[in-house]
Amino acid sequence: MTQIKRVTLPKSEIKIFYREQGAPDAPVLLLLHGFPSSSHQYRNIIPLLATKYRVIAPDLPGFGFTEVPSTPSFNYTFANLTTTIAEFLDVLTISRFAVYIFDYGAPVALRLALQRPQSITAIITQNGNAYEEGLGSFWESIKAFWASGNTPQDRAKLSDSLLTFETTKFQYVQGTTNPEAIAPESYHLDYTLLQRPGNADIQVDLFKDYETNVALYPQFHQYFRESQVPLLAIWGKNDPIFIPPGAEAYKRDLPNAEVHLIEAGHFAVESHTELIAGSDDCWM
Repeated sequence: MTQIKRVTLPKSEIKIFYREQGAPDAPVLLLLHGFPSSSHQYRNIIPLLATKYRVIAPDLPGFGFTEVPSTPSFNYTFANLTTTIAEFLDVLTISRFAVYIFDYGAPVALRLALQRPQSITAIITQNGNAYEEGLGSFWESIKAFWASGNTPQDRAKLSDSLLTFETTKFQYVQGTTNPEAIAPESYHLDYTLLQRPGNADIQVDLFKDYETNVALYPQFHQYFRESQVPLLAIWGKNDPIFIPPGAEAYKRDLPNAEVHLIEAGHFAVESHTELIAGSDDCWM
């Protein structure tokens, strides 16, 4: 059974909420979620993977049930999300692990790989992007925001378009062959948590800072070329957020990478849980 756990990080005093299942001495598999979700998105796949691995899925700061103290103030940047996950791994004394990356989880894991290249044993990327050609039409308004002055008006415009219930549900159901099969509590929970006081500013800060991830893409590619880390890209090919060319691009730097495009949308882990769970032999 999946265990619900919390741990307080001594340096930052952040209380990380995470889900864990599997034998303590099994190889570690770290699951990093994306926007606008949390470890909740992995609730169904964790038990399937835990037959072989010690599976750990934390909530990033600003998401799910991780608690960030009001003082000292926490700047919501991808650099700081990465620092938080690094401290989390240190507290759990985890130095070697495979990682499942999705959406925001991709730049967090790849920034961590730049710092600790020997720590990551393998990568499965499920619509976790690292190439500019993988940025779909969803990013047009965010790219315009990057070019703006980050004024209150610009921030409100982006918040009003991307933090709505309709956009949250869209990310789950768009491109899915059977939208009715997506558990409605998934996008309802995400939307409810997005509406917490102050969370809109957190999300807009991260939209703005995502530009720094794109600037790091060349360094991510260098890491791939130098490490030749085993990688499986299993990608919902109907995803309007991270499109298939982003999956195919991995083979430029990792010729032995396996790339599988499946008939799914952004949240393929919701619609193709068993297929993804059964693909681990390709990369572990």
